[in-house]
Amino acid sequence: MASAALPTSSPSANVKCRSCGKVGLNNILSLGQMPLANTLLTEAQLSQAEPTWPLDLEWCPDCSLVQIAASVPPEKMFRDHAYFSSLSESLVRQAKEIAHDLTAGLQLNANSLVIEVASNDGYLLQWYKQAGIPVLGIEPARNIARMAEVQKGIPTITEFFNRELAQQLAKKGQKADVIHANKVLTNVPDLNGFVAGFREILKPDGVLVAEVPYLKDLIDNVEFDTIYHEHVCYFSLTALDRLFRRQGLMICEVERLPTHGGSIRIYARPLSNMRPAMSVVRMLAQEDEWAYRESYYRQFGQRVDGLRDDLVALLKRLKSQNKRIAVYGATAQGSLLLNYLGVGPDVLEYAVDRNTITQGRFTPGMHLKVHNPEQLIRDKPDYCLLLNWNAADEVLAQQRQYREQGGKFIIPIPTVRVA
Repeated sequence: MASAALPTSSPSANVKCRSCGKVGLNNILSLGQMPLANTLLTEAQLSQAEPTWPLDLEWCPDCSLVQIAASVPPEKMFRDHAYFSSLSESLVRQAKEIAHDLTAGLQLNANSLVIEVASNDGYLLQWYKQAGIPVLGIEPARNIARMAEVQKGIPTITEFFNRELAQQLAKKGQKADVIHANKVLTNVPDLNGFVAGFREILKPDGVLVAEVPYLKDLIDNVEFDTIYHEHVCYFSLTALDRLFRRQGLMICEVERLPTHGGSIRIYARPLSNMRPAMSVVRMLAQEDEWAYRESYYRQFGQRVDGLRDDLVALLKRLKSQNKRIAVYGATAQGSLLLNYLGVGPDVLEYAVDRNTITQGRFTPGMHLKVHNPEQLIRDKPDYCLLLNWNAADEVLAQQRQYREQGGKFIIPIPTVRVA
């Protein structure tokens, strides 16, 4: 099995930074050849060759952006998607809170417009719509956009957001008082064109509210399973600040969130003479201590190696004791973790997931069949490897009956533990 950590700095001479354009980045982590993490397979596809792409993590010493080198065509990853935000109770609750707060704080009304880029199944925009505020979703996954329109009545454009689409909307007078962009900047190959699009459709006094997984949390908590082909960029506030200023936007406020293993929410407005809040000033100062320090990223790679070895050893030990092990979560991060561990049907029996779209299909690479979580109650495996560990509290509460029957969950990150 290949080592994740690279022993010395190896500049990737032909790799161009997706933000500042610098050619020649430093490779800090290699996870090998990987299938697309969100591409669950039908039984008929199991006999077909499964394409893979290299998964190498690069760091730009000029603007501090961490990014992957490979670029998989977005059409392959996002036109038909298996992730529905409404399945996460915590995400829906958080969406309701931010919609309520912004509606009150900005005095939004029937003359306002709220746009969400990567609007998924309408989990967020539904709260504005219920308050009588006009909304517009932009979601390239056709199956998910259709659900938003049919089930929640959210008008949705089924296209990839970019500068050209933003210019078309602006010409129609569709400029936003609020733009939401949750967990989408990580997926964007053309960062500058994407952020320039925000500037095109934001009213002069409008606000962009964006959430991204926070790079420091990823590194400190060894969240290597969130590195996969859909996630082309991994952000510090420093990298975001440079990107947004380049496109005429200023990050005014920032806050930390527990979501997705640790995230930040930024509030940005058209660049003006106003000063950023102390939350931004403080976080940028804190990041000065590590954002440009290569050793910080290399230590992360070494810790990935150690965690992988610990988890593989535990799973193989349990298997040698004739313990039965299932998997919870047919997620992208789970697919990455299983493929990097190289652990499949020889150790793990099957997967379960609440998402009905995934049930009956097979996980990428390892080909575990996905069942309804009720399978745990019926089948009573001794252990269940929790792949969506960042929702551990929610899952453990939902699976109380399985645990009361004696079932145990293995939580792999940030350190391996059994609950």
